[in-house]
Amino acid sequence: MDPRTRRELKHDEFKDSLEHLEDYFKQHAKEVVSIAIIVVVVVGAAAGLRYYLDKQESSSNVELGEALKTFRAYVGTPPPGTTSPDMQSFPTAQEKYKKALGQFLAIIANYRMYPQPKAVAIARYHAGICQALLGDHTGAIKTLDEAGHDRDREIAALAQLALADEYVKTGKTAEAVKLYQALADHPTLTVPRATTLMAMADTFRTTQPARARQIYEQVQKEFGSDQTIANALKDQIASLPQ
Repeated sequence: MDPRTRRELKHDEFKDSLEHLEDYFKQHAKEVVSIAIIVVVVVGAAAGLRYYLDKQESSSNVELGEALKTFRAYVGTPPPGTTSPDMQSFPTAQEKYKKALGQFLAIIANYRMYPQPKAVAIARYHAGICQALLGDHTGAIKTLDEAGHDRDREIAALAQLALADEYVKTGKTAEAVKLYQALADHPTLTVPRATTLMAMADTFRTTQPARARQIYEQVQKEFGSDQTIANALKDQIASLPQ
């Protein structure tokens, strides 16, 4: 075929394609515009959502910082030379933890969107601790149980350890031991295996000293090379009831 003829055929095919495309846009103009609008809206919404979530993360972190400052505040009159302009102090521990509890609960209530800022999980754990320190064991168990199901495994483990301690205080030893064992079998950075086993052994000190000794010796076998753990074990074993 003549090269010129081939070029003309390609030109005609391209022209036909443009004409077909033009006809399609004329026939489906509304649909094309709608799709374009949807794309713009979705992209814009995603950017807006990201901005909103970042802003929520930032503001929740600020509120959490204030709540933690209360939680860690000094009780009583600070020693001379230890005060600073932003240092808080409370006459009693009850007043301190009551205020901190209110701050933590406010964070939980104010940031209910999904995904929630990490500050919410930390606030929920500390709210449970405050309830426990204020003597509200029923409330503490409920809050810590919720915190123990958080998607952040490190925070969840802390809550589960505190929950097990609450079970011990309220006479639910079987539930506590079950939780301690689960944590020991699946240790985390925040709740190492040695910590959980020691807590479990402490549970049996007065009621089943022989079982407590057995767990202490297990910890000694596994972690005896750690001098801090070894010293703690020595004191705990020596003070066991005979």
